[in-house]
Amino acid sequence: MVFDYIEKYPHRTKQILGISYEQLQTLLKCAQKRHKEIKEKQESQKIRINASGGGRPTKLSTSEQVCLCLFYLRQMPTFQVLGMLFDVSKTEANDTFHDWIPILRDILPSSLLEQVSNNESDLLFVQEVLTNFRLLVDSLEQPIYRHSDQKEQKKYFSGKKRKHTLKSQMIGMPEGKDIVEVEVGVPGPTADIKLFRLSKNKFDKSQPFSGDKGFQGGENITTPHKKKPKRELTQQQKDENKALSSNRIFIEHLIRLLKIFRIASQRFRLKLETYDQIILTVCGLVRLRIGSLILPS
Repeated sequence: MVFDYIEKYPHRTKQILGISYEQLQTLLKCAQKRHKEIKEKQESQKIRINASGGGRPTKLSTSEQVCLCLFYLRQMPTFQVLGMLFDVSKTEANDTFHDWIPILRDILPSSLLEQVSNNESDLLFVQEVLTNFRLLVDSLEQPIYRHSDQKEQKKYFSGKKRKHTLKSQMIGMPEGKDIVEVEVGVPGPTADIKLFRLSKNKFDKSQPFSGDKGFQGGENITTPHKKKPKRELTQQQKDENKALSSNRIFIEHLIRLLKIFRIASQRFRLKLETYDQIILTVCGLVRLRIGSLILPS
């Protein structure tokens, strides 16, 4: 059992699940509490004929179920292999994963703006504070299976990757200290600048950004100098490009951490309807991993 192995070798938790053993313990407590609240609410709304507590008991404890969900996000085996590793059937492994994803999504805000979105005063305060920083922007694409419908194929085919993809955009703090905002699950051919303009509405009008050449033409965003035909960049322009690249490397580090979870890097095998929920959950796990998201103990 994977959970027993982690209990025996806690220092290997980050390699197996993507977060440390201490972070796992905090997440387990929050997930179990939220799961209990959901069950109690469902129980109070039921009209019962038989007494509660009937039916076949679950084979896995709540801790093992959460571990199964995290293991799939990190390693992405088939559900047949996942069931073998946790000593359950393929169907039960599949059902357990899809039961726990909404709970993890609920307790793991994917970004700083989402974390404060329920409180308008906190949101306005964060938006104002962020104007003191030049936020980093970058996009990423993930392969998906080719749709059988030709119109859908054209919709998702990315000429850059030569594959059918979904595109996401990440906006991060300087030095990659937090994920500020994410947009996920748009068709691969969508231009970076178009996606940036859609997400810019969530920030103060004076918010400065830093991006690569794909974001040229955006408002309040610094991009590298582009070499014109038959003309070379000046030494000053080269130095400015180098300085910009040194600062922007941290958003690529955040994206690398996202891709540590194979569900966000390999070809997406699940239904596309679940894509946003799953990738946003992984973003929450990345924030937990780097310490920018602190869960209540």
